[in-house]
Amino acid sequence: MIDIVGDEHDTGPPGRRNPASTLLKNLRHDVPASVVVFLVAVPLSLGVAHAAGAPLLAGLVSAVVGGIVASLFGASALQVSGPSAALTIVIAESIATFGWAATCAITAGAGLVQILFGLCRVARASLVISPAIVHGLLAGIGLILVLGQLHVVLGGVARGSTIENVLALPGRIVGHHDQAALIGVVTVGVLLAWTRMPRSVRRVPGPLAAVALATGLSAAAGMDLPRVDLPNGLPGLGFVPEVPSGSWAAIIGAVLSIALIASLESLLSAVAIDKLRDGQRTDLNRELVGQGLANVAAGSLGGFPVTGVVVRTMTNFEAGARTRMSAILHSVWILGCCLFLAGALRLIPLAALAGLLVYVGAKLVNLTNLREVRRHGDLPVYLATLLGAVAVNLLTGVAAGIAVALALMLRRMLFSGIHVEQDGSRTRVVIEGALTFLSVPRLTTVLAEVPERAEVTLELFVDYLDHAAFDCLRGWQRAYERAGGTVIVDEIGHPWFERGKAGVPTVRRGVASRVVPRWLAPWSQWQAEHLELPSQRGGSVPLCRGASEFQRRTAPLLRSTWDGLANGQQPHTLFITCGDARIVPNLITTSGPGDLFTVRNIGNLVPRAEADFSVGAAIEYAVGLLRVREVVVCGHSGCGAMKALLGDAPAGLAHLGGWLRHGEATMRRRESEGPVLLDGAWPSHEGDRLALHNVVQQLENLRSYPVVDAALARGELRLTGMYFDVGKANVYLLDEALRSFTSAAAPVKS
Repeated sequence: MIDIVGDEHDTGPPGRRNPASTLLKNLRHDVPASVVVFLVAVPLSLGVAHAAGAPLLAGLVSAVVGGIVASLFGASALQVSGPSAALTIVIAESIATFGWAATCAITAGAGLVQILFGLCRVARASLVISPAIVHGLLAGIGLILVLGQLHVVLGGVARGSTIENVLALPGRIVGHHDQAALIGVVTVGVLLAWTRMPRSVRRVPGPLAAVALATGLSAAAGMDLPRVDLPNGLPGLGFVPEVPSGSWAAIIGAVLSIALIASLESLLSAVAIDKLRDGQRTDLNRELVGQGLANVAAGSLGGFPVTGVVVRTMTNFEAGARTRMSAILHSVWILGCCLFLAGALRLIPLAALAGLLVYVGAKLVNLTNLREVRRHGDLPVYLATLLGAVAVNLLTGVAAGIAVALALMLRRMLFSGIHVEQDGSRTRVVIEGALTFLSVPRLTTVLAEVPERAEVTLELFVDYLDHAAFDCLRGWQRAYERAGGTVIVDEIGHPWFERGKAGVPTVRRGVASRVVPRWLAPWSQWQAEHLELPSQRGGSVPLCRGASEFQRRTAPLLRSTWDGLANGQQPHTLFITCGDARIVPNLITTSGPGDLFTVRNIGNLVPRAEADFSVGAAIEYAVGLLRVREVVVCGHSGCGAMKALLGDAPAGLAHLGGWLRHGEATMRRRESEGPVLLDGAWPSHEGDRLALHNVVQQLENLRSYPVVDAALARGELRLTGMYFDVGKANVYLLDEALRSFTSAAAPVKS
């Protein structure tokens, strides 16, 4: 098969696409997108560095390094990396403890840890963390940012802890406000109003517009405010971070905190953009290596830690970027800005950056994510993570979230799968899921609610049954029956409690034979099990039990399907097969309600049009009125009708003998035609050879019906021969050209 990968009008030879042409085509999209991301990245990079107490130039260095190194060595084509608000709290603590130069060394160390994570291929494992923990952590970071930067917006200074910021905030709100407060409020107001502006206005990124307007206002009014302090030119590349001094436990904790948070945000950002775009999914381990290399470079050059940033990545995607060149070019524009527009950047008031961070922090408390978390029942996990991060630190918040998530998981295992149901005068104890020692308290409570001296069905649908739960069930069953009650064990799936009354557990799945689902296994098989273990199971007719189970378990799943079929049928196939009880048409064709219009008789015979009214009426109804698109004639091995045609007919059955006269044409075909093969060979039994001839003959008989002949002439119908080998559970389809039945695993072309 040849895949055409060029444009619709690409007439060049395959595999000879012009790389220069492809690059230029993508650049038409990547260059405008890179400009948009650049305009968003500059104020955010400065604001993040300011919030952490790092040199402002460190934010721009990080944006340049992240955009180039992470894009070149990472795996995500559209991810944009740079300084992130999620790391401001950790970096602020590190700067306060070790100083800025040592924090750069810690950043480089975190990059090495990320590279190790990627090489050890643990990226996928990190995604096991509950989304509620991630969203709670981001919300906690956002809340810490808002509470700290609000003081700066209102003309004050952020306090040392979140609790102090909260306690001091009322006094700051009612206190004296200077020019810095005006600039901060204007910045926040522009950002809030920007989303309601016309689309043409919103082509300018909101952060750029807010900071530009606030800067213009401060310059026009001649305000004397603290502003961005950038050195003349870039720092020398010979900058060497200092090895941190102090507690090694604190140093390792800082390294791991930066590595974990940066890795988690980068992976979540990569996964999020994968969900929006087509194409190959990101190799998350390679992405971690790229992010680690970027952090090693950023720390070595005096930059802020790098992560894949959700805001910039989404902006890049929405702006129409096609390749990683967009992220690389956005770094080039930032570098040019540092070299040639540093004077303009020095005009930006720090209060404007604080206002921008208040807005960014508030956006991290995402209400959509909060509603999603609540809908999944994980609100306690979210709140525990948020409160732990705000009240103590980020790692404590993550640990608290994991602890609450585990507690919720245990609670759901203990309480959701054990309950009592009343079924008229009978009682059913339904147990689902994993039944372990942790479930025993709940299990004993529920079993105590069962009425005395009643007929109780113990319905088990368990994934695992441990020793403690086994003993609990066994002891209750014995005590209940000694007290005059009856316990019927109805175990669906693996027989963990099959020999429970005898005290013999089935410990591992491999110990017992594989269990056929009840809706596929014959009821006679289940009945045999009941007779073998009369004290453990039984008490009702199997088919009635099947109807009851259908009503309770299957009907609710298919009710909408049957509701759509209530006013009529539109089957796609007329299926003519033998009345043999071993042939289950819907099972061997993997079909369901409304798919097959089925005709069953002795020997799957199709009398000619003039010879029978019953089968003929069904054929006319299915082909002429229901407009089925296919007619299947299905024979099978070990067919009693074929044995009867060969002379082994039971005596005294006049109706059977009269019906089998319709099979005389099959006998004549057997004598006059060559053999019909099954997978290239003759079946070993004569009756099975005749069954193959019989399918071919009945397909020929079908053509004697005018309604079938007309549908075939119009191309609206096809005829299919099928054969089912009962002993091997194999389905074969007829290839008329080869006069052979071949396995349905490799079906013939129609």
